[in-house]
Amino acid sequence: MTTSTFDAVAVGSEIQRRVGVKTSRDEPLARFTTMRVGGPADLFATVHNLFELRALVRFARARAIPHVVLGRGSDLVISDRGIRGLVIQDRAEGSRVSGETYVADAGVPMARAATETQKAGLTGLEFGLAIPGTVGGAIWANAGAHESDVAGVLEAARVLDGAGREEVVAAAGLGFAYRDSRFKHDRDQLILDGTFRLATADPDVIKTRLDDIRRWRQAHQPLGLPSAGSVFRNPPDDSAGRLIEDAGLKGTRIGGAVVSEKHANFIVNDQKGTAADVRRLGDHVREVVAAKEGVELIYEIEFVGDWEGWPWPG
Repeated sequence: MTTSTFDAVAVGSEIQRRVGVKTSRDEPLARFTTMRVGGPADLFATVHNLFELRALVRFARARAIPHVVLGRGSDLVISDRGIRGLVIQDRAEGSRVSGETYVADAGVPMARAATETQKAGLTGLEFGLAIPGTVGGAIWANAGAHESDVAGVLEAARVLDGAGREEVVAAAGLGFAYRDSRFKHDRDQLILDGTFRLATADPDVIKTRLDDIRRWRQAHQPLGLPSAGSVFRNPPDDSAGRLIEDAGLKGTRIGGAVVSEKHANFIVNDQKGTAADVRRLGDHVREVVAAKEGVELIYEIEFVGDWEGWPWPG
């Protein structure tokens, strides 16, 4: 099924009848993202457990319906034109502790994973407090912060492959690299949950570490303003934020989007900007840093939805 033949009314009715999940048409997506930008989804549904997630993805695949699975909406910028087809918001948030392992559905926020494991006296996921997304998104991107990353603590991921088969894949088979995994290169694979191998520690000691991370973020990042998180990957042995700051780009604005004065590798949407504002500003930053510093910055954030013909006139 192509987007031109996609009948949102008929598909939505069939989803509600067969899968039991409510849908909405032309749902504005900005409020489901941390950057607070993005046009509408042709069809939108929220799933609340892995059963619904599996069923809805299999439904879409069986009918060749274009679909995107959305977590907490961080680390991405959705086009002002929106997303064609079906958007599935993943709110499958089951989790459990078993000995020194922590198993979490893909929709569990990483910040919650950090606090749940702290209370259980397990250390290793403290860095999750600084990750604004979900377990699924963190595995997908091999997210990291404070000198730790997912690859360092993940034991395995449960995956639904393109043929609808479910398998548990050891971390060694997930193609982890800096802010990368095999999932970025094979979009037919869907992360259902992750199993993390942690270590026992005094909960009070872990809590002190979480408090330190929380204070660091408040001091160094533009919390409370809409952003997608770090815009660019750090180049080898360098910092994207340093390069952007040295290029004199802090405070540079296009429309409602501005390079943060607090952390140069953040673009914040402080004046109700558009996705196009954010992308134009990011592209401008890349061009200036390349010209002044001789470094080609690589986007860490993803541009999702209908960006056909970019850059647009305007």
